[in-house]
Amino acid sequence: MAGMGGRLFGTDGVRGVANRDLTPQLAFDLSRAAGETIRGPVLIGRDTRRSGPMLAAALQAGFNSVGVDAIDLGVIPVGAVSRLTHTSDAEMGVMVSASHNPAPDNGIKLIAHSGNKLPDAQEEAIEARYRLGTPYASPTGGAVGTTDVMDDAVDRYLDLLAGDRGPVLGGMRLALDCANGAAHIAAPALFRRLGADVDVHAASPNGVNINDGCGATHPESLAPLAAGRVGFCFDGDADRLIAIDEDGVVVNGDVIMAILARHMKETGVLAGERVVSTVMANLGFKLAMQRLGIEVVQTQVGDRYVLEEMLRLGAVLGGEQSGHIVLEDRMSGDGLRTALRLAEVMVATGAGLRELRTVMTEFPQVLHNVVVADKGRLEAADDVWSAVENAASSLGDEGRILVRASGTEPIVRVMVEAPTAEVAESVASSLSAVVASSLGG
Repeated sequence: MAGMGGRLFGTDGVRGVANRDLTPQLAFDLSRAAGETIRGPVLIGRDTRRSGPMLAAALQAGFNSVGVDAIDLGVIPVGAVSRLTHTSDAEMGVMVSASHNPAPDNGIKLIAHSGNKLPDAQEEAIEARYRLGTPYASPTGGAVGTTDVMDDAVDRYLDLLAGDRGPVLGGMRLALDCANGAAHIAAPALFRRLGADVDVHAASPNGVNINDGCGATHPESLAPLAAGRVGFCFDGDADRLIAIDEDGVVVNGDVIMAILARHMKETGVLAGERVVSTVMANLGFKLAMQRLGIEVVQTQVGDRYVLEEMLRLGAVLGGEQSGHIVLEDRMSGDGLRTALRLAEVMVATGAGLRELRTVMTEFPQVLHNVVVADKGRLEAADDVWSAVENAASSLGDEGRILVRASGTEPIVRVMVEAPTAEVAESVASSLSAVVASSLGG
């Protein structure tokens, strides 16, 4: 965060504990800095966190104070902010959300007219202006910006996703976990519009229950409730999708991407016969793509980096194990659109999700999130990297280790793949202990 001397923007915007790290003053000043780079208007959406209206109001005031008009979209998925920004005359979109983080956190994500997150260079320019501080532009009279409300924002978003199609899902039995977040209105409305039989869970937000034991970070909570239905689990801002098959088995982003990749190749729409994933992708995903004759290009963790590589290569499918999937329009992740695409593959193939998920066999993978005092010391922590080298040598070609600092939290992630879950857990636990000891866990 800004007050801590580090870079203001992380891998997914500005995040922190709302009203402590991410204050209304910070939001106000950040929107003034961003507002001086555009003419407007700007669209502002949010998830269901209690701090959302407070921060959204500060952002609106900041943009208005430098002469930029704002349009309040209310509670809406981040994919809607992207699509409505791209299809309107808005020059920028803003999502107030900390995505999958717990309710006390919040965040500010800036979106370009293209529907993508702002490129690093533009974020850096906005941050430089923010740090320069006053004086900001101070128009008066008719040059002061105003804020209007888009009452039908959800309906416009659903029109963009579903178009004028009829009930193409033909009674498909779905269970939706809306994470008590931004999807709680839009997701049920979308799939009911398309003819699905929908059972809805975690769709009663109270401001503090977002992501609380539900949603894409807790898909196991939906499994016993789905009762033979296909489950779609979203996170707080609905940019992620994790699915549940008819037997209650979790289908993560790697498997979803493998299903989509195979279908797109079979139907001749997988440009370059390649997909883009991150270094966190399961070894089983890479082996499945190799078997299908599909090239896998890997990036560092973060859907923004997946998107950048897709744009560079002209790829039409990319994503992360966490459920961020980027499709052919190459906009930021949209969990509702991903879920719709997965449902359409089920309809087109006549196969259930339990059958489609067999496209790949996942290697046992263990992920430990180690809370540390100073994640910035990881790169120079020789004892950690020595332990990683020794563990990797013992696993050989039958496993994989990845240790990295989180871009948004004071956490070092230790991921281990191995032939058995027991071996993966043993190696991950050993390495996590070294990380905690070295970095102050």
